[in-house]
Amino acid sequence: MKDKDSIAPEMDVTDYTDPQCPFCTDAYKTDVVKPIDVRRVIEKLDEHLARNDYAAAERHLKYWEAEARQGNDKRGEFSLAEELMGLYRKLGRKEEAISYAEKAVHYIDLTEIAGSVGAATALLNAATVYKAFGMAERSVPLFTEAQKIYEEKLPAGDSRLAGLYNNFALALTDLARYDEARALYEKALAIISKTEDGEPEQAITELNLASLAEAQYGLEEAEKEIEEHLDRAEKLLKTPGLARNGNYAFVAEKCAPVFGYYGWFGVEAELKAEAERIYGGNR
Repeated sequence: MKDKDSIAPEMDVTDYTDPQCPFCTDAYKTDVVKPIDVRRVIEKLDEHLARNDYAAAERHLKYWEAEARQGNDKRGEFSLAEELMGLYRKLGRKEEAISYAEKAVHYIDLTEIAGSVGAATALLNAATVYKAFGMAERSVPLFTEAQKIYEEKLPAGDSRLAGLYNNFALALTDLARYDEARALYEKALAIISKTEDGEPEQAITELNLASLAEAQYGLEEAEKEIEEHLDRAEKLLKTPGLARNGNYAFVAEKCAPVFGYYGWFGVEAELKAEAERIYGGNR
């Protein structure tokens, strides 16, 4: 990853122009749609995120949100609401994340995509926002609807199903619905175990199962089960030939504190060091 201080960021039109004038005549022609290029917006967003430049990412998304609104582009607004709720969730900005989660769900009906995979993904993302901010109960109906659509529309082994199962299980664990959560984790593992280079995601699920066991049975009673999940997670992360790329670094950082929590300090230190090596200190 490049050091954001070592090279000047490239500028494009969003860096030095303002959104369309709200007083222009075309702004009042609500039947005219001027769609934004969502693909290019996401590509530019990825560049900002790769530099961990969240302020630039926010400015970029807000600029194009205004453009989509001026152009009466509901699908564009929908896509930007999805990206903004994810960004604000990552930044821990609760009110803004929830606001955009609500907008994204609202736009599902406005854009007439209800029942589609895209709609299910938006529901999943919104549910994840609610769960992240301690509102697991509110997330369940959205997870449930997303699961119904995914299972109807996606192939049985699609990795997106595994992601949904994992996130839904986390919310169910918060609600002490442990058996339901465990069933979803097992379904996720069944998919990920057959996915090429899926070992890092398997490791995350194993650690989630360790946390679930503790929540359900208590640390002492679940000790053996927790150890088994930790052992499997460690072996998965040390799979010979596994690509040590950005995704691996992200997963290593996410898993390290879990190992540390359970007293596996050596593994925690190894994963942190490997993540730093991959990032090269350019954070």
